[in-house]
Amino acid sequence: MKLMTWRRAGGPIVLLFILLFAMSGCLARRRVITRQGAKPSQVLQVASKDDLLQRISQQYEAVHDFSATVDMVPALGSAEKSKITEYKDVRGYILFRKPVDIRIIGLYPVIRNKAFDMVSNGTDFRLYIPAKNRFVVGKNELSTPSPNKIENLRPQHFLDALLVKPLGSGQPKEKPALANLTDEDNAAYILEFIQESKDGQLHVDRQVWFSRVDLRMARQLIFDGAGNILTDARYSNWQTYDGVPFPKHIEINRPQDEYAVVLNVVKMDVNKGVSADKFALERPEGAIEQVLGQKPQPGAQQVEQKPPAPAPRRRKGSQ
Repeated sequence: MKLMTWRRAGGPIVLLFILLFAMSGCLARRRVITRQGAKPSQVLQVASKDDLLQRISQQYEAVHDFSATVDMVPALGSAEKSKITEYKDVRGYILFRKPVDIRIIGLYPVIRNKAFDMVSNGTDFRLYIPAKNRFVVGKNELSTPSPNKIENLRPQHFLDALLVKPLGSGQPKEKPALANLTDEDNAAYILEFIQESKDGQLHVDRQVWFSRVDLRMARQLIFDGAGNILTDARYSNWQTYDGVPFPKHIEINRPQDEYAVVLNVVKMDVNKGVSADKFALERPEGAIEQVLGQKPQPGAQQVEQKPPAPAPRRRKGSQ
């Protein structure tokens, strides 16, 4: 009897489900996910961990030297302190030669007088600030941040951001791991480089993000041993310069040092040779030398110094 009742009721129930599915077109709403830099119908790229490691290696090996003219937007301050000051229209020149030689020159807006000149050989750096007639020397490693934020600049920080190092470069114990961050807002592969410290503890040394739209590098995060962000570099608008792909737009943020800079490449020559003398920066006559970690010693140098060249008229935000 119960079986007969179920069979009699089965017809209307089946009909009800058919009607519901038929009406599903009215009840459901289809949304098109559009991601930055991609067409709505574009299929996301697929890659393995080894594929992405090879991309980093190929990009790094493709660049032996370069000279670039860039527009720079330096910024001082940090998001944590809720205060960031930007300086517009700074023209810059960046010279690089493997393995680690780099020189960066910044010019003031409009008048284009030199604002700073800094060079590094990978271990030591030199920084000349004409407006203050100061010549700063020290190690690339920043132990104690200076209240004068421009003195926290290190050419090596730029180099670490401009050229993403391949697996094991200087860190032989690095182990890679891959994560796929794909949702409605993101479509990225995150390649993590995990480092083992001397006491056996594991920590993420850096992350390299790849856009799944084109598998180009989109971001690099470098961390300290406690997991704090040392460098946050973002890459976009990739172009080809002398047959080598390179991002035209680069954002470099150093939150612990409280400075950041946005670079837009104006002109770039890759692998055309940069001579060693381009990385020689000597203390100008009369400039006060400061060794980081020590107070400036004016002494005889300050007495004997000649008046510096006329400094640019101070504008709001100039150093």
